[in-house]
Amino acid sequence: MTIDMTRRTFLGASVAAAAMPWPAFAQEKTVLKFSAVFSEQDIRAQMTKMLAEEIKGDFTLTPFYGGTLFKQGTELVALQRGNLQMGNIAPQDISNQIPEWSVLTSAYLFRDAKHLRDFFNSEVGAEFKAMAEEKLGIHILGPTYFGARQVGLKTDKKISTPADMSGIKLRMPGGDAWQFLGSALGANPTPMAYAEVYTGLQTGAIDGQDNPLPNVKNMKFYEVMSQIVLTSHLIGYDLLTISSETWKAMTPEQQTAFQAAADKVIDWSQEQHLAQEGKLVEEFKAGGLQIYEPDVAAFRKFAQEKYLASDLAKSWPAGVLEKVAAL
Repeated sequence: MTIDMTRRTFLGASVAAAAMPWPAFAQEKTVLKFSAVFSEQDIRAQMTKMLAEEIKGDFTLTPFYGGTLFKQGTELVALQRGNLQMGNIAPQDISNQIPEWSVLTSAYLFRDAKHLRDFFNSEVGAEFKAMAEEKLGIHILGPTYFGARQVGLKTDKKISTPADMSGIKLRMPGGDAWQFLGSALGANPTPMAYAEVYTGLQTGAIDGQDNPLPNVKNMKFYEVMSQIVLTSHLIGYDLLTISSETWKAMTPEQQTAFQAAADKVIDWSQEQHLAQEGKLVEEFKAGGLQIYEPDVAAFRKFAQEKYLASDLAKSWPAGVLEKVAAL
């Protein structure tokens, strides 16, 4: 009797267990490796940590900062090969594979952070995002603003117009779009990895660099510079990106929640960068740096004419400049 009851109890329990959903503890979260060139002290690193917290119910986000997992410029290829699930990708890297995207890397295109966001939320912005998804296999969650790019120099030569930049070795990231931007400022662009810029300024390998003020603060470039020229030549942004393969593996509900989380942290990061930019000019002045306001109209005219006369502009979709300006 005891044996029979035990057998019946065991069989009953087995049937009940088979009818139950798979235990929650057996469901492993999807791990998302995230790579970026910025340091862990960067506002965008905090943004990434906030995103990890927002999505932790379904995903484990594992961030790598300072180019420790993939070097600057190689993150996009890593996404395409399936070696990486998420990254903060420079639009210049996208333009290396999609020439039409080079228009989004041109000087004086976007007026400010709001204009940038308005573009990517517009119909024409959606067309560019769809282009990246179709041709590169990446899904763009949104642009991560990190400040207007300014010229920082070791030399004490006062800069007022592009003519004053002649002969200056200005560090720019590698790639045609970045190098052209340096020449569009009137400088002699010199490719150099982000992590090497401090030493490059210190040793004289380069005369200057261009970065938003928060980056100058984070990387301590101000220690080896004498001046900042407020050219505001490019609204600095990267693109918070996830591989299309990873994105399509989500349920529609997960995609909606993930996008909402991305929008939330991007908003926070943008607000923090804008607030910091407003304070840093005075902070750098107090620290002994010369801050110059050049003839921005002259820089804008010089850059735009150089772009329009270049081979880059031949690949730009018809009417896109007018569409961006009209937003």
